[in-house]
Amino acid sequence: MNQQSRQNPTLFDLLGRCWQRPAPIAGVSFDRQGSSVAFAALDGTLALAPVAEAEGPESRIRVSGDLGQMRILPRARPPAPLTAVSVQEGRAPLVVAFRESGFLVGTDDGTVRRISAQGERGEDFFRLGRSVRALDHAAQSGMTALSDGDDLCVLDQKANLVGRLPAALPDTTALKFSPDGRYLAGVSGESLVILALHEELSVQRVVTLPSPAAGLHWNGQSDRIACGLEIGGLSIVDVPRGRTDTILDFPAPVRGVAWGAAGQLVASGAYRIAAWGTSGDAGSQALLTGHTGLILVEAVASHPTRNLVAAGYADGRIVVARIGGRDELFVRPFGGTVTALAWSADGRHLAIGDADGHAALVTFPPQLFK
Repeated sequence: MNQQSRQNPTLFDLLGRCWQRPAPIAGVSFDRQGSSVAFAALDGTLALAPVAEAEGPESRIRVSGDLGQMRILPRARPPAPLTAVSVQEGRAPLVVAFRESGFLVGTDDGTVRRISAQGERGEDFFRLGRSVRALDHAAQSGMTALSDGDDLCVLDQKANLVGRLPAALPDTTALKFSPDGRYLAGVSGESLVILALHEELSVQRVVTLPSPAAGLHWNGQSDRIACGLEIGGLSIVDVPRGRTDTILDFPAPVRGVAWGAAGQLVASGAYRIAAWGTSGDAGSQALLTGHTGLILVEAVASHPTRNLVAAGYADGRIVVARIGGRDELFVRPFGGTVTALAWSADGRHLAIGDADGHAALVTFPPQLFK
């Protein structure tokens, strides 16, 4: 995919850096500074790339003097190779951004490791008795939550244990701090458990879901949680009011969910980008976004500051669409099934992972989104 056609380069060829990994990509994460991106693969490796590059698209933009038309020249050299770190075998490591730079990585041997933005291993941060099954870090409070699938531990910035709930979330599959740092949500089987982070850890609410969840996602105001469902649908929980809306009848499990910059909700699992508005019953506010086709949307990622969503399809196609709009910008025309998408915090870069082991980073010039 890095080999560019000099005759007809695609937008992906011109804007993206792409690397071939030996196994499918399961997840992508940017560090807090936006200086590095990490690709977690199913063979247990972590591969890191710097976000900055010498031949970024903006350095290759040319504008014709007579018509004022803009074009982007192809790269003169291939991108620098990734820095690969072997973490474990046979399962993708859990990765979250940690502090201002670098990552925390949860492993099967129960260790939570520090890895710098350059791929250097630091001292172990914490150690559980069993495999780390869920992990998250809160930027605002500096707290870290982790679970071995049974016991839940909450740590402070120095990895001191500040809260522990044995057997509160059996079979934990996901943990996520609210953006304001006041709550911690966890998925336990068919239950969504919301914990209050006061002087001591306490269960505030337990929501029964219609099926096992495929992840959980807080909105920016920390008052709603969306959970994709394995049965093909999603549940939206209004945390203050204790109300749950559920939307079913998706043709596939909903494994990708994201909140838009203006509070809209977008999801995968259908033959188009599924999107809803921000108030009232989510099921009654469907926003037609992009085009309907015959290929399932497998991954979605909302732009952090603009009314845009990136979507990846089962046939490898990747588009960027305006939420509630029909027009689409084709980023990649084909490839392996898209398994992971993430925007950088400034919205300039889109990280991509697919089932064929392609790890990519696409940089968008500001002119594209005016």
